[in-house]
Amino acid sequence: MRRFALIVVAAAVAAALITQADAAEPPAFPRAGLVSQDSPLRGAPRDTASLQAQLGRGEALEIRTERGDHWQVWDYRRERGGWLRKSQVLLLPRGDGAAAELLAQLRLARQQFGTEGLGLGLAAAYVQAATPAELAGPGGAEALEAMGSFAERIADRASTPAARPNEGQLAAQLDVAARYGLKFEQFDSAEEGRVQVCYEGEAFRRVLATAATPEQRARAALALTRPDCLNPLATPREVEARDQWRRQVLAQVDAATLAPHWRNRLLMRRAAVAASLAFASARRGAGGDAAPVLAEFAAIAPSELTEDDQAAYADAAMRVNAARWLGTGAGGRDFGAVQLALQPGADGEHCVELKEGGRLVVRRCSFGQVALASASLNREGRALALAVQPLDGWRELWLFQKGRDGWRVDVMPPAPARPGLGVAEFAGWVPGGVQMLLAREFRAEGRYRRSFEVVSLDNLATERQSGEPALLGAFQRWADPAWRSGSPVRR
Repeated sequence: MRRFALIVVAAAVAAALITQADAAEPPAFPRAGLVSQDSPLRGAPRDTASLQAQLGRGEALEIRTERGDHWQVWDYRRERGGWLRKSQVLLLPRGDGAAAELLAQLRLARQQFGTEGLGLGLAAAYVQAATPAELAGPGGAEALEAMGSFAERIADRASTPAARPNEGQLAAQLDVAARYGLKFEQFDSAEEGRVQVCYEGEAFRRVLATAATPEQRARAALALTRPDCLNPLATPREVEARDQWRRQVLAQVDAATLAPHWRNRLLMRRAAVAASLAFASARRGAGGDAAPVLAEFAAIAPSELTEDDQAAYADAAMRVNAARWLGTGAGGRDFGAVQLALQPGADGEHCVELKEGGRLVVRRCSFGQVALASASLNREGRALALAVQPLDGWRELWLFQKGRDGWRVDVMPPAPARPGLGVAEFAGWVPGGVQMLLAREFRAEGRYRRSFEVVSLDNLATERQSGEPALLGAFQRWADPAWRSGSPVRR
């Protein structure tokens, strides 16, 4: 635990002061304290005295003496003394019951948004005041998890589009967090004009090594594996290594011990990570099995999902759906008059060859994962649908059609947007050979949409659509049985 003490340098000073004060029958001073609200440090015990520095909520100070309604304090970080009003300083408890009192104050601070800096100071003070046994027990787990939660809340606030990390209260909170050794990472978000700020996660990693409750362990694992805190510029090898680590972290939590809504959250994250790993494995030619992905997703209890979980559930469903054809084999498909085969192309490409009567009539290549098992030919033998996954969490539909000039291939993406999460998938053929059923779901460029469409094969225009398949008669009558039973988009 000595290594962790480096995270809380300012609180270490406070703890040393407490120890010195208890060693000899008080003097009352020096005492350790925390700034309880953003306050000006004055050169004299008057509100009109010169300003020495602006202190942020949660900063640790040494209290040296008092005069009227003011404390004389010393700021070791700035190496500067001054005066603060007593109402602006929280005295840290000392003695045998200090750790328990600090934990009680920490619980109160955790319930109030805007007190993150003060909460970090209290958590750091607890880490210093607690015995090794207390730190390894439930109290230590609670304090460490609170420290991580405060840091995560600060990072989330700094990630909002209107955030100004160099100004105001947010700047003060980031400064206080850095003073306690907490580290943050920044990434350019997929949403234009926004920066994603993420807590590095040391406190959460330590929660998993303590006597934490199942819910605390779940919260820590979910915080450490957030998908929005993955570096978008990482190489495929780095991404796969990070996802392997994420899977190991999530495996440390026993889902059976959790309340239903926490079990759902854990299973959603596990399914999403498993889908990413399956795609990474398939991309480097090592197969890629979708069975574990589908098993994790199938274990989710939709009736236990909270309102706050709906977006995460949709994201997990799209990742799982995008990967559900992985590992289904790469052999050819023979539909009688039409045959499909997969051939290697240049520089690692996969090339789909469509033959009619044994003659090659169309060929298209992609670096994505082509699922020949998904191929479906309409009854008229003039249209064929095929699933192709070019990116993790993004699957397109290739539509082969025979016209007057022969066969052609059209690519139907989940959305006309920069790829994010999404699936465009074949849902059935309408008899007559002029229409197809299509299901789309995507989250890209800040938008989310799920739709079920009746598409004209002549120009690929959507003729009818709905947010629910039950509202479209064509889906009631002509939906493909395999799609109806196996697609997560129908959840």
